[in-house]
Amino acid sequence: MEEKKIRRIGVLTSGGDAPGMNAAVRAVVRTAVFLGIECVGIRRGFQGLINSDFKVMDGNSVNHILSRGGTILYTARSDDFLSEEGRKRAVTTCKMLGLDAIIAIGGDGTFRGALELSRLGVPVVGIPATIDNDVGCSHYTIGFDSACNTAIDCIDKLRDTMQSHERCSVVEVMGRNAGFLALYVSIAVGATAVLVPERELDFRRDVLERIQNARLAGNTHFMIVVAEGAAHAFEIGKRIHEELGMEPRVTVLGHIQRGGSPSARDRETATRMGYCAVKALAGGQFNCIVAIQDGRIVELPIEEALQMKKTLQLERYDVLEAMCNF
Repeated sequence: MEEKKIRRIGVLTSGGDAPGMNAAVRAVVRTAVFLGIECVGIRRGFQGLINSDFKVMDGNSVNHILSRGGTILYTARSDDFLSEEGRKRAVTTCKMLGLDAIIAIGGDGTFRGALELSRLGVPVVGIPATIDNDVGCSHYTIGFDSACNTAIDCIDKLRDTMQSHERCSVVEVMGRNAGFLALYVSIAVGATAVLVPERELDFRRDVLERIQNARLAGNTHFMIVVAEGAAHAFEIGKRIHEELGMEPRVTVLGHIQRGGSPSARDRETATRMGYCAVKALAGGQFNCIVAIQDGRIVELPIEEALQMKKTLQLERYDVLEAMCNF
């Protein structure tokens, strides 16, 4: 069977934005140019593919974006792509633009969309990028380190004022279905307690007793970190007030965690992943995800990769528990 020659590719970002997406786009474009492959940027994800929203890109079009947060290609949800008609329109755009393959940067939802394209004959490669770090096939995803650093910086500043007033802080971080961000940040800031979706909440054990033990150890300020998928921060604050008579201050960090300049780790990781994605296509490796396993970038078949699961390392919870009562 004759190997498909890659002459022109499309690149898109989809799902929640993550710091480092621009670095990945830059790497895809410049690697493609280096290998003699034309590159087209698809704006607004799969919806842009349906609507033929694109721009031709070259090495100069990605100048000065390495340090920028967000994504210059924009990102959007696409209800249209959920329908067979919408997906066929996306394929029509690929044919009209002469795209031999698509590189999709995002999380599980993005890869499931890419899988649908591959089933309709469009070769795809996925690059994991999500601040939640919850892509099962990859030990690390672009944006996680930057989001952690942003949350840590915010909580460190919050701690300064909370300690001055001897108050309890309840801070909500992102993580709808995964507690990777919350647990990592909690260890880094020395939190009194952390609530994650992977661990069933026992309010007395996980919150009240942690605060009581910390107070007996001489602490006068308490930091409770809550993953958004584990509980509602304001409800936790209300229950602390009812049970202990304290008046917690609740802070929801929200989308500030998605913004800002990507960290060195995310810039370097995104650049390597973008390079490897284009090299995979050029070498005839289609319908895969470039993932990090044990520190190395590997190409995994997309259907196999989407079946993989990643569990929270609850031994890190034990580390936090040992640190918090002093």
